Amino acid sequence: MMDFEAARIKMVDNQIRTTDVTSHSVLTAFLTVPREAFVPAQLKRLAYIDEDMQIAPATDGRPARYIMEPSPLAKLLQLGAITKDDLVLEIGCGAGYAAAILSSLAGSVVAVESDEALAASATEKLSELGCDNVAVVTGDMEKGYPAEAPYDVIFLNGSVEEVPEGLLSQLRDGGRLIAVVGYGNASRARLYVRTGKSYSHNDYFNTAVRPLPGFRRVQEFVF
Repeated sequence: MMDFEAARIKMVDNQIRTTDVTSHSVLTAFLTVPREAFVPAQLKRLAYIDEDMQIAPATDGRPARYIMEPSPLAKLLQLGAITKDDLVLEIGCGAGYAAAILSSLAGSVVAVESDEALAASATEKLSELGCDNVAVVTGDMEKGYPAEAPYDVIFLNGSVEEVPEGLLSQLRDGGRLIAVVGYGNASRARLYVRTGKSYSHNDYFNTAVRPLPGFRRVQEFVF
């Protein structure tokens, strides 16, 4: 029988602490949430390797979906400086792993997922783990979830070509949005901050994470 708790500790010590993650709340969340609960049964023994884990195959022209590799996920969440006073919107709930981490960090979480099967599975797992401050909703990820806006933090759980204005508009004044912008090794971890009606951003580190479906820049028509 595999010792998942020991594997979780090793993941935090060897994969997360070694990549400049020092936030006590983030480290505690990764030590607490069982990653093995969110991967397919045949992958449970591999749940703590330093890789993305596939949770749904590519279908109908839509890309496969993954749980993000632990190190970039931890670094991105640390960027957000999330506290128990924050209402967080997660874009791309997937299997629910990042939502469970966010449940530990934030006051409450709204997690949007376009895939109904993934949303149902995430809801079930989060309920089993007692993450009762997370609400999973099915919908268009690019549109966010205006019904509960404004949010203190918005987290995009995967890389995007661009961040839609409609998502930024769901931030409260002083709120921040965490995203990986670009695809492949040239993509950058970016933190947006809303000030009044304007937005500023800074890029922090290069990282390669799996893309979210959609979020393609609209191609301009050239005569």
